[in-house]
Amino acid sequence: MPSRTILTVTLNLALDVTYHLEEMRRFGSNRVREVSAQAGGKGVNVARTLAALGHDTLVTGLVGGTTGQAVTAELATAGLPARLVTVTGETRRTVAVVEQRAGDATSYLEPGPTVTPTEWQAFLAHYRSLLRGTGVVVLSGSLPAGLPPDAYRTLGELARARQIPVLLDAEGPALLHGLAAGPALVKPNQHELAAATGTGDPLEGAHRLRTLGALAVAASLGPDGLISCTPEGTWHATPPDRVPGNPTGAGDAAVAALAVGLLHDTPWPDRLRQAVALSAATVLEPQAGRFDAEAYDRLADLVQISRLS
Repeated sequence: MPSRTILTVTLNLALDVTYHLEEMRRFGSNRVREVSAQAGGKGVNVARTLAALGHDTLVTGLVGGTTGQAVTAELATAGLPARLVTVTGETRRTVAVVEQRAGDATSYLEPGPTVTPTEWQAFLAHYRSLLRGTGVVVLSGSLPAGLPPDAYRTLGELARARQIPVLLDAEGPALLHGLAAGPALVKPNQHELAAATGTGDPLEGAHRLRTLGALAVAASLGPDGLISCTPEGTWHATPPDRVPGNPTGAGDAAVAALAVGLLHDTPWPDRLRQAVALSAATVLEPQAGRFDAEAYDRLADLVQISRLS
């Protein structure tokens, strides 16, 4: 019987710190109303969402230093299964400033550790061992310094050799190199898509990523939902209306829903409907990796699906 575990790979794990305030003033003092901290990085946000949905998931990645210890401890406290590899460098922190009045967020992202070739080889051996119990691999986020730019291609090829589908969520060279491994699904946002393909037309950009190796592409368009370009057809999924709140982690929620669809081979319109609804429900929550369950159930029936020629 095939494995139902979704393995999320976050090579540049983080401790996500969120500041909540009424309104941010540039070049002045800002009084923070509330502070929260949790393990983060795109793959961790995906895993947190998957666990909340009741799916089996496992977090892997690289951690180091005191910040890495805090990340490991928070994952354990949250009940998220994790198998991490320790490096000598310091795990990064990210800071999101959420403005209540504007209903928006500003993020500050540290670069993360520098990974040595020996540490990378140790992670590859670790990753191979985890593939034996995996149904879908999610490769997401930035690459820390020291890793080869084709790191996602290497990880994707190892999974593909075991006939495990890969969902790739990356940008820049990491995305372009990763396409060579033939991922089952690639999920850029509209800005990452334009940068990778040189076109501002999301549909044309999605087609170009498929010619470069992706089997299917689902591109997030922010408040305008998702478009998908797949062997079965092309669709546009749109939410019923704009949802105010913190957009941090909304794309990761969409990845979680799409990973579940990939695992169960769900029809594409249903995958997109779930991804858009879950993404919108995540915006309503102040922290990445969490979603408003009631809104998710309600929005899933309201997402509009249009087939494109």
